[in-house]
Amino acid sequence: MIRSIGAEELRRALPMRSAIDALHAAFAAEDPDAAGPIRTATATPAGSMLLMPAAGDRGVGVKLVTISEGNPAVGAPLIQAAYVLFDAITQTPEAVLDGTELTALRTAAVSGLATRLLANPEAHRLVLFGAGVQAAAHLDAMVAVRPVDEVVIVSRRPERAQALAAATQARGIRAVVGAPEAVEEAHLVCTCTTSATPVFDGGRLAEGAHVNAIGAYLPQTREVDTRTIARARLVVETRTVAMEEAGDVLLPIAEGAIGPEHVVADLAELARGRAVRTAPGDVTVFVSVGMAFEDLVVARALLEALG
Repeated sequence: MIRSIGAEELRRALPMRSAIDALHAAFAAEDPDAAGPIRTATATPAGSMLLMPAAGDRGVGVKLVTISEGNPAVGAPLIQAAYVLFDAITQTPEAVLDGTELTALRTAAVSGLATRLLANPEAHRLVLFGAGVQAAAHLDAMVAVRPVDEVVIVSRRPERAQALAAATQARGIRAVVGAPEAVEEAHLVCTCTTSATPVFDGGRLAEGAHVNAIGAYLPQTREVDTRTIARARLVVETRTVAMEEAGDVLLPIAEGAIGPEHVVADLAELARGRAVRTAPGDVTVFVSVGMAFEDLVVARALLEALG
C-alpha cells in the first residue's frame, strides 16, 4: 500500500532540527550532484512546472512543482508540489508526500545547516525578508540553530508581516515589522521572497552577519546585490548547480565583480569541516536554489521517523 502523508503529519513527524541533522549527515557523506540531474522546467498556460528527480541508497524520488504567478492574488500558494518516494531496491512506490510542505521544510533546513556551520555562535538578531511560508519556516530553522530573540520582518505585504510578527511574539520572541535598513544591525539575514532584484543595500549589511539567500532560483534573478556577494565569504549548495541557476552568483560574475573562484566552499565541503569564517567580522553568504537530493534526504528521514 502506498502511504499518503499530508502537511500536518509531515510537520508533526519531522521537527526542523531533525531535518537539519539528516541533511548535515547526507552532505557530509555524499556527492549531491551524483543523485540526479538539474531540474527541468516546462512552461504551462498558468506558469511553469518543474521536474526534480533523485536516486540513491535512500530510494528513488521525484517532485513535481507548479509555479503559478497569479495565485497569490487569489489567495492560493505561488508554489505547490507533490512528491513520490520509491524503494531503492525494488522501486516499489512507498509514499506520496505533500510536496509543498516538504519543500518548505527542506529549504529552511538547508539554510539552517548553513547557518549552523557559518554564523557566529552568539548570533541572535534576525532579519527576515518575506512573510510567507518560507519566511515562517526559516524562522523555525534559525531558532533551531542559534539563540534568536529579536526578529525584524520586512515585506511588501504589511498584513502578512504583522501576522508573522504576532505569531513570533506568541513564541516569546521579540518581533517587529521593519524596513530593509534593519540589516545594519542584523546577525542573521534570510531573504525568502519572489523578488527578481536585490532586496537590501549590501553596503548597509553589518559586519559579521550571515545571509541565507534562498528565493531566487533562475540565472537572471537575485535577492542580494553585487556588493553583498563581493564582500562575502560565499558558500553554495554545489558549484555545478550554482553555476547553472544561481543568479545571486551568476550576475556578479557577468558584471566582472567576482570570478567563479569567489565561491569559498560548497555545502558538502562545509559539512565535512572546511573552514569558511576566518574572523567574527567576516560576512558570510549562503546561496541556495534547491536540489532534488535534499528532497530525497528529508523524505526518507520522514518515513524513518514515521516507522
